[in-house]
Amino acid sequence: MSVLEVRNVYKIFGKNPEKARTMSEQGHSKAEILEKTGNTIGVNNVSFTVEAGETFVVMGLSGSGKSTLIRCLNRLHKPTYGEVILEGENIVDMTPEALRHVRRKKMSMVFQNFGLFPHRSVIQNVDYGLEIQGIPLKERRVKAQEALALVGLEGYESMKPAALSGGMQQRVGLARALVTDPDILLMDEAFSALDPLIKKNMQDELLSLQEKMKKTIVFITHDLDEALKLGDRIAVMLDGTIVQIGTPEDILTHPANDYVRDFVENVNRARVITASSIMKPPLAVVDSKDGPKAAVRKMENEGISSVFVVDKQRKLKGIVTVDDCVPLIKKGINSLESVIQPIEHATGPDTLIADMLEMATTAQYPIAVVDENHRLLGVVVRVSVIAGIKGADKEVGNDVA
Repeated sequence: MSVLEVRNVYKIFGKNPEKARTMSEQGHSKAEILEKTGNTIGVNNVSFTVEAGETFVVMGLSGSGKSTLIRCLNRLHKPTYGEVILEGENIVDMTPEALRHVRRKKMSMVFQNFGLFPHRSVIQNVDYGLEIQGIPLKERRVKAQEALALVGLEGYESMKPAALSGGMQQRVGLARALVTDPDILLMDEAFSALDPLIKKNMQDELLSLQEKMKKTIVFITHDLDEALKLGDRIAVMLDGTIVQIGTPEDILTHPANDYVRDFVENVNRARVITASSIMKPPLAVVDSKDGPKAAVRKMENEGISSVFVVDKQRKLKGIVTVDDCVPLIKKGINSLESVIQPIEHATGPDTLIADMLEMATTAQYPIAVVDENHRLLGVVVRVSVIAGIKGADKEVGNDVA
């Protein structure tokens, strides 16, 4: 269910926004509009929805409009045109009192530069949002302590921000945003100022927190690897417009234009592409009640030498080979049970290619892809793993059912 809906939002800086919007609708570029009107289009007719519990990442180069966009969501920038719908209400038209309620209760924001008060202790920084709500000291300190525990900063309550590392300061900022238990968390380049190792640790921390809390997050970044790691869906921005919205795999495997294609060119695909994207339907399977003749017939028809065995619910039982089935036929044995081999390698549809490499190099047979009930969904052959890493578009074949 959508908890936030952005409808045709523009943010135009300057004295003649209507002329700028008209020129944009006529197809003029951002640079042309600036030259002819003196107006800068920060956000240009942007629409999207954010689902409950989703991490929605907005990615783009510097100047693409992503930070302006996130500030339109809580009206730090009031959109020039368009609507931002939260729980059926348009934030753009809210009274100051209603907007304060949204910022205090519904949305919290984590900034790139931490934004901590240097004269206040860690716990005083964290409970600030509760303080301005008028929450009694004892109650807000309990909640602030809980938020600090969530981000791993127990024991640092009385310290001042200057005594903390950059990563720890950002954890304080995150705890401050979480302490009011907001429905939506806005994060504007939250980890961009951190050193690479600390940045990775904070990304892992956010993923761990999200697993527990299931917050709705809008995350702004210029780092594609960060977007691919954190995002359930990604919106790619250029010159104030969104040029593509999709899952990390969508963005990586089906870039909408050259701009997106250039962005994803050097990405480690093995850390993004999953088994479901490279698996193939089994060419043939046999029921565990079938006999060796039926199994051999299917192998002959498909030109393969082994076939997966499933039960009536399509749960994977194992695999049989032509070399094992032929002797059964000669002996007049009508059951496959004695020659069903256990599955050497099976995985789920969400397994990353990177985690399948070892299986692919050691597996005698293709890798079975099964669901949570061990039902056979497809197969992954070794060449599919290699093609997935290299981004090959050509079809690859099966060598088993």
